[in-house]
Order: sequence, then structure tokens, then C-alpha cells
Amino acid sequence: MAVVLTSCQTPYQPVADRNAELTQGNVQMTLSVGSTTKATVLEKFGAPNITTRDGAGREVWTYQRAGQVSQAETSSSGWTVILAGSSRSQSGFESGSRMITLIIKFDEHDIVSDFRSRTSHF
Repeated sequence: MAVVLTSCQTPYQPVADRNAELTQGNVQMTLSVGSTTKATVLEKFGAPNITTRDGAGREVWTYQRAGQVSQAETSSSGWTVILAGSSRSQSGFESGSRMITLIIKFDEHDIVSDFRSRTSHF
């Protein structure tokens, strides 16, 4: 009985890992107007940040994710000759932010009827 119960469990996936799935490429590969279900969206992208209803009473989900990207680089070189020497070092740091917004509209059967996404880098 224990083997049957453990084989049916979905492995734990941290929220940070699910949020990482929200990229422009994954949006285009996952969402298809007229066929993607609400359950598939939840499974792939997790819970939305905002849920509302449009003028016709249909559900609209909004996802917003922000991330910080940092990169550090260090380089050094040197040579030594008896009684003389030289060395040089160089370092750099770059940081930026990324934001993605995804808006999904569902029809009365909980199927994606429209979606729009936008990414920003600053």
C-alpha cells in the first residue's frame, strides 16, 4: 500500500523553480489559444499574482515576475624575470534587472482564449 501511495505523489518543486519557468520561450511553447487548459497553466507557471474578471465575466490571470541578474569577472596575468617583474589584474561587475508580465484570458470552459506577454530589461 505504501508503494502505491508514494508512486502517485508529485515531487515537491520549490516556488522559485516554478517561477523560473516563466520565460518568453516557455510562454510561447506552453500557451495555445483554444486548447491550453487552466490546469496546464497552473502546473507550468504556478499561481498567478492577480486574478480578475473582464467585462464579459471571464477570468483573467496576470503573472509578474522580476529577477536580478549579476555577473562578476576577475582576470589576472603576470610574468617574472630575475630582478624584474610585472603583474596586471582586472575585475568587473555587471548587474541588471529583468521583468516579465503575462496576461492570460480564459473562456467559459477554462481554456485560454487570449494571452499577451512582455519582457523588460533594465
